[in-house]
Amino acid sequence: MQPHIPTEVYLDFLGQTITIHWDYHAILMVAVWFVLVPICIITIRFGKPKPTLNGIREKVALRNLVWWWFSVHKYGLMLAVGLALAGAAMALTVSGGFSGSLHSFFGISTIALGCLQVVSGWVRGKHGGKNYYTADPNDPSTWRGDHYDMTPRRRKFEAYHKTAGYFVYFFAVGAVATGLMQYPMPQLAGFVIVIAFVALVLCIVLEYKGLRYDGYRAAHGYNPEHPFNKAREKL
Repeated sequence: MQPHIPTEVYLDFLGQTITIHWDYHAILMVAVWFVLVPICIITIRFGKPKPTLNGIREKVALRNLVWWWFSVHKYGLMLAVGLALAGAAMALTVSGGFSGSLHSFFGISTIALGCLQVVSGWVRGKHGGKNYYTADPNDPSTWRGDHYDMTPRRRKFEAYHKTAGYFVYFFAVGAVATGLMQYPMPQLAGFVIVIAFVALVLCIVLEYKGLRYDGYRAAHGYNPEHPFNKAREKL
């Protein structure tokens, strides 16, 4: 049965009834999950610099342009989740709570998993590195870091973060598809199809050009003395 979609809502804090524009909600969510998030994912996948012998010495920070690909991914996804939370909060407010529809299930699941992606990024551990800005090349005790040493903490983070991302997108596609079935917007549906096709072609081209560099080697260098390079010496 088609769920009831309210067209207006009375807001106590405003003391008035307002018209609900669900098309704004739809456009926001499509912009978040089919424009902003793909940009963040494609950037981290194909934007890493070509590995050098000694890697990147500069601090991992927004102001250091050498890390632009990481900054776009990190802060772009934080912005995306923030916008999605705002969109979901507005939808729950004007619809009077969780509707129990298939769309609401997919939507809440997408945002919950998106929040976990952000949280997992906060616990990825320290960077470290023999050639990092904090290190003394002659003092191994200053090289230590979860990423440089690929500690169990870092491995767990990467295993979760990279795998869970696929599930976030599964639910995001489900949320947008069920939302557009519930509230048809043919032009927006056409935009989703076009942007998905463009993203597919772009990824194929970038993959063909060999621009998907290894993250560890891009950050720390391809010198075989680095711990994770040693562990993968035959790869």
